[in-house]
Amino acid sequence: MADDLTTYHENTWCPGCGNFGLFNALKKAILTLEKKGAPREKLVQTTGIGCHGKMSDYLAVSGFATLHGRALAVAQGIKLANPELKVFSSVGDGDTIGEGLEHLIFAAKRNADITALIHNNGIYALTTGQVTPMSERGARGPSTPLGNPEDPLNALALMLEAGATFVARGYAGKVDHLADLIVRAIEHEGFSFVEILQPCVSFNNTFEKYNKSTEIMQEPPATYDDAVRAVKRRDKLPLGVFYEVKKRPFHLEVQGDRIPATQRIPKEERITRVRKLLEI
Repeated sequence: MADDLTTYHENTWCPGCGNFGLFNALKKAILTLEKKGAPREKLVQTTGIGCHGKMSDYLAVSGFATLHGRALAVAQGIKLANPELKVFSSVGDGDTIGEGLEHLIFAAKRNADITALIHNNGIYALTTGQVTPMSERGARGPSTPLGNPEDPLNALALMLEAGATFVARGYAGKVDHLADLIVRAIEHEGFSFVEILQPCVSFNNTFEKYNKSTEIMQEPPATYDDAVRAVKRRDKLPLGVFYEVKKRPFHLEVQGDRIPATQRIPKEERITRVRKLLEI
């Protein structure tokens, strides 16, 4: 998908990688948001470490490439500094559900007004296939040559319990549907979590599995309890929005309508206030 959202950087994802479908879905979503009145100048992306992190190189929007597992922490800081921005994080399952799980849980708990787009390929792909908290039991790789002895974490159920106000799942093989989910997630006021099933053709090629096991929900779950049951299904992998509720976001709770990036106290006044405090 050639357009002005694609940078000049050489793309080094493996041929056939699920990230290509995800990338196209994200660009489609941004173009849709622009048509709906949200210009790309107001969009900011943060990334972590992993194959997903190359989004910082390939997507032509403002952004910040962070340390491993810290993309959501930086995203929250950006949102607090300038609430007028729409902030989303392109992150991996190992990066955010492994390395940065604490940031994920507390972003959901406090209902930070950011969007977490989880590239879930079930492994640490950039480092050639070590298991993550999302890897299937029995998965073999450099870190588990005899097979993974653990069951995978259900991140969707965890996010429902943690308090995320928008919880959804998409699939890189269904680009248009995924693009619509990303639009809804970014438009949602509050913490949005989107698990994106993203096959890694080199180390965990799940295209055939997901083509057979995924299905788009015709109707969203009616209640929270229904959503919990839906995300725990094992016979099929439902796609769509499992849960969405309105709740006052974190930045409004802590600072009201103030915009620190544009409503800063002048330097001289700050110095005067500090001096008065030191005199006490």
